[in-house]
Amino acid sequence: MDGVTRRRARHVVSENQRTLAAAEAMCAGDAVALGGLMNESHASLRDDFEVPREALDTMVACAQVEASCYGARMTGAGFGGCALALVATEAADTFTVRVADVYRAHTGLTPHVVVCTASNGADG
Repeated sequence: MDGVTRRRARHVVSENQRTLAAAEAMCAGDAVALGGLMNESHASLRDDFEVPREALDTMVACAQVEASCYGARMTGAGFGGCALALVATEAADTFTVRVADVYRAHTGLTPHVVVCTASNGADG
């Protein structure tokens, strides 16, 4: 197996394992574990799957350095993408301002930041 195929396969296999571990972390209410898995997922997307999105890497890095951030990762990178961060609820407003300011200082771009809250999903 050539190097590129090996890295792609490693990403897919490890992402499947992370998905199962993330489900367990969510069921246990373990934000620290879930955040770590998000960070690992981002690194794998960037390094093994080689999704080169400088703007997304920068946004994720800006989020990850904030103390209130459990973890962050890119998502939808092939279509412009966005970054998703798991943040302590009480720090969400401060987090969004700080990350937007740091991102703007690094890139000259103004991000669109949306705060959302997880739910149990649709009943039906």
